[in-house]
Amino acid sequence: MAERPYIVGNWKMNGTRAMLSEARAIDRASQRLMKVEVALAPPFTLIHATHKEVEQIGVGAQDCHAGEEGAHTGDISAGMVLDAGAKFVILGHSERRQDHGESNDIVRQKVEAALAVGLRIILCCGESAATRDAGTAEDFVTAQLRASLPQSVASHFEASPETLTVAYEPIWAIGTGRTPTVADVSAMHRAIRATLVDLYGAEHGANVRILYGGSVKPDNATELLSADEVGGALVGGASLSAENFLGIVMAAVDLPE
Repeated sequence: MAERPYIVGNWKMNGTRAMLSEARAIDRASQRLMKVEVALAPPFTLIHATHKEVEQIGVGAQDCHAGEEGAHTGDISAGMVLDAGAKFVILGHSERRQDHGESNDIVRQKVEAALAVGLRIILCCGESAATRDAGTAEDFVTAQLRASLPQSVASHFEASPETLTVAYEPIWAIGTGRTPTVADVSAMHRAIRATLVDLYGAEHGANVRILYGGSVKPDNATELLSADEVGGALVGGASLSAENFLGIVMAAVDLPE
């Protein structure tokens, strides 16, 4: 496991320049909380501004296109988000898979494009309520993970061990206020870990951070972050407020060594 927990805020389609005050507050606090790696993924329009405003926290993008350039109206390439100041990109989020019809193949192509320009990857995976209720959640998520990861990921681990982070987000828990039990979270994260070790070997697969996401809040963060193989959190709505987000960061700071 990587040493520091990784707490990432995904602002989704929220935020104007007025929100930069929240980013600055998160950054100032994070300078005193070095036990945790903190990052924000604002909308495309705020990547450059956030990058210029902060000193400590990482800044990333919420998506990128698989192509380098061309006639793709409204899309943003991996090279463009890197140029804007992003250091990582979130790919395969369920809202992209559902709302934009992104298949595992499309996600894999995006991962390859991001790796090619030197971006770190946060790859999302997760199951629907129907899949969970059918008792096939672990099989579904691990298959989704395998199909979304290109073989080229392995070639980047030596130069950058933190190239890949996986985020497990049960779709039925995103923005709903519902969360799985700690036992369910632990079981899924163990299954993801076993898959990563199978794909990349013990040396690299055991060190990929696996984040939990899905209605993470200050009042449940300690319990969720303490679950087996949980290396941090991908936070949605609670990341829009510095106070709430820093409550989650503090929960990570206070985890036992």
